[in-house]
Amino acid sequence: MLILLILSISSAEGQGGGGGVIDVVAKFGAKADEKTDLSKPLLDAWKEACASTSPVEIVIPKGIYFLSIATLDGPCKAPIELQVQGTLKAPADPGAFKEPKWIAFNRIENFKLSGGGIFDSQGTAAYKREDCEKHDYCDSLPIVSSLLIEMFDFLTNAMIQGITTKDSKQLHVNVLGCKNITFEHFIISAPGDSPNTDGIHIGRLDGVNVLNTEIKTGDDCVSIGDGSKNLVINGVTCGPGHGISIGSLGLFKNEEPVDGVTVKNCTLTNTSNGVRIKSWPGAKLGTCSNIHFEDITVTNVSSPIIIDQKYCPWNKCKINEESKFKLSNISFKNIHGTSALPEAVKIICSATLPCENVELADIEIMLSGTNGPTVSQCSNVKPKVSGKQNPVACSAPIATKPTSTA
Repeated sequence: MLILLILSISSAEGQGGGGGVIDVVAKFGAKADEKTDLSKPLLDAWKEACASTSPVEIVIPKGIYFLSIATLDGPCKAPIELQVQGTLKAPADPGAFKEPKWIAFNRIENFKLSGGGIFDSQGTAAYKREDCEKHDYCDSLPIVSSLLIEMFDFLTNAMIQGITTKDSKQLHVNVLGCKNITFEHFIISAPGDSPNTDGIHIGRLDGVNVLNTEIKTGDDCVSIGDGSKNLVINGVTCGPGHGISIGSLGLFKNEEPVDGVTVKNCTLTNTSNGVRIKSWPGAKLGTCSNIHFEDITVTNVSSPIIIDQKYCPWNKCKINEESKFKLSNISFKNIHGTSALPEAVKIICSATLPCENVELADIEIMLSGTNGPTVSQCSNVKPKVSGKQNPVACSAPIATKPTSTA
């Protein structure tokens, strides 16, 4: 496979660093022995590639490599593809990290990460850390693969394709401040009981596609934060995990609007939530609009359809106050399958700012195991209803206790 790649683009060495292929083993002495740190060879290859005025492909060949930490910074002069064919392993000990990230890609334009390789954060030791599961967050644990962009810094026109990340010590992939970035045939894997291991967290960006991706984790498969615009999530398989969530919203000051999110052709299995929007009560002002969930299959999902403006994990909120986040133009269409609990649809909106233009169309969700009836709850919303409705829309009384599921 490597020979074919080298034939497709002439070697960088032959062009004096002016483009081509850089093999971190052949040129910079990287060793796939699981103990020699890949960090310097990778950073040296990146420095050369970033300075090239012609496109460059960096290759990490098959094998298992130890990588302590790496930050790959732009801007670069030409497109770069990082082809990871091997497995990169992080330090197993969380104490080895001085900051909560393992790999970062910053301020790069026209970037591709590919190769079929694996980023292994070796998080199983961290999951067993004493009392971690009792904490609200395990904040000191590193992110496995951080596409993290600081304010005014960004990834533009990026493709992440055919890569696996596994067993992150905290959230797996953090995508912030980007423009036009696509994840395709991406795999994320962590145990269902691993704490705070969100799959992909997205925020403050414009134009993200998550396509044909498989996510198994201990938290949200995809979580969408404030400032997210023009997102398409299509063909995602989620479970175990907490579902596909927008939010939580409204906890912090100056949160930016969420606008234009489409989630379609997704399958959720044995998750604690299905498709969800969540905002904090008694919190800050904001808006979330033009959100569309369609063609969703749920299997044994505890809360398949949920808008929760009384979101209150760990009971750390002012539950008697109303959310100040305005939700509008939201649709749930062709959602079918089974619910682990009788309450299959729950739309709890703010009494101060009721939800506007909510649509329920062709909903058919039965109770797992029994094919028995399910129920639908609504508060401070008058949804537009069409097609089959099982459960009957807004037919059940409202429970007053806050939602505590993270």
